[in-house]
Amino acid sequence: MSTPGTLGTGPVTDVGGGPVPALTLPRPSGAAERAHDAEDDTRDAGTARRAGGRASLLDRRGPRTALAVVVPLGLLGLWHLLTAVTGTFAPYELPSPGAVWRAAVELTERGELGTHVAISTQRVLLGFAIGSAIGLLLGAVVGLSRLGDLLLSGTLGAVRAVPSLAWVPLLLVWLKMGETSKVTLIAIGAFFPVYTTVASALRHVDRHLVEAGRAYGLRGPALLARVQLPAATPAVVSGLRLALAQSWLFLVAAELIASAMGLGFLLNDSQYNGRTDRILLAIVLLAVLGKTTDALIGVVERRLLRRF
Repeated sequence: MSTPGTLGTGPVTDVGGGPVPALTLPRPSGAAERAHDAEDDTRDAGTARRAGGRASLLDRRGPRTALAVVVPLGLLGLWHLLTAVTGTFAPYELPSPGAVWRAAVELTERGELGTHVAISTQRVLLGFAIGSAIGLLLGAVVGLSRLGDLLLSGTLGAVRAVPSLAWVPLLLVWLKMGETSKVTLIAIGAFFPVYTTVASALRHVDRHLVEAGRAYGLRGPALLARVQLPAATPAVVSGLRLALAQSWLFLVAAELIASAMGLGFLLNDSQYNGRTDRILLAIVLLAVLGKTTDALIGVVERRLLRRF
């Protein structure tokens, strides 16, 4: 008999002290049980085939490419419809895709379009490389060193809040209107995304990985290169992609104000000449170039993730 206030562990009894028979459910027969299991297996297999079919379809290069061009082709068709078919917009407001194509052919025949594209791409890549390298270095210092964090994070956070156009007059005074001022402005734009993401990612690297690296004798730059940076690779690549997008933004800011060549100059010059077709051409080229360079970073990202 159980003591009051305690939980008994003996058999369950009724009021008279007799045992209560256990409630048992009828067990299905072997054939019925096998049929039920087979039905469950069939249902699970069907669900897996449907999910696997959808996943494999989206993993194929052909369907992925087709889906990626649906929206651009739809926008191009809508653009053609509103301009060349219905005439909703006047040519000076929104030229048709055909007019933009003719502007591209005209500039190509004059040998100007390729020069604009090449100069802008060169400026972006150079500024991106310089800004990213400095951002990676200072991000590592701030992310790995408490002293570096205290010394630099506040100042760099304040400088990051300065708008891009605010740098232009100062750079023109210091570096004049040459290539150095433009590349410097682009490097400023590329620096901050890399610095921010690298510093944050290195602060959150798993300490067990760091301790394991130290146990193998890794210290300083060797520990950073072989343990900490590989662990932070996804965040670092995300920072690089943001930095590349910022580089294109800062390129336009530089070329709009102080340039005689480049896509930013083409935008500005076309505005003064009333060539809306060339303005749209420059915008489309900036979009295509930005996406192309971002895709290259994506290729590097996949290779790094496979390696690490």
